[in-house]
Amino acid sequence: MQVKPLQPVGDFPPASLIRRLAAAGYDLFLLIALWMVATFAYLGVRVLISGAEQVQQQSESGMLDGDYLLRLILLAVSLLFYLSFWTLKGQTLGMQVWRIRVEQPDGQSITRKQGLIRFVAAQAAWLCGGLGLLWMLWDKQSRTWQDIASGTRLVALPKGTFKR
Repeated sequence: MQVKPLQPVGDFPPASLIRRLAAAGYDLFLLIALWMVATFAYLGVRVLISGAEQVQQQSESGMLDGDYLLRLILLAVSLLFYLSFWTLKGQTLGMQVWRIRVEQPDGQSITRKQGLIRFVAAQAAWLCGGLGLLWMLWDKQSRTWQDIASGTRLVALPKGTFKR
């Protein structure tokens, strides 16, 4: 996939911690809805293959609680959600609402490789109690771990840039 210039063009300031957290919260609600749909589809396929009674028994006995295939599917759904938005428009829906965008330092869209690195680094940043996100408070360029690892940046866009 080719990188392309993102609109609007300009040298924008780094997004604040509050905006980043607000956009992440907004996106989390969307992601939970996608996870619910994916889980429903996964369980539907299991019922078709094994039968409703067997899946019911597995559920009641707790066998489905640590289902690694379901976890892998939910991880793939999450990755697809972020990669598609980041590489196509530079923004998830939550980022659009809070007027922030992920981009390369030259204002171009990010690559899939950068998106994958950003996604993995973001998991580490959150799993360390948010330390990777708070890192921006000490970094001179206001970068988080995922910004540094992927060579990208999160910028705040001026008012009037959200288009429906």
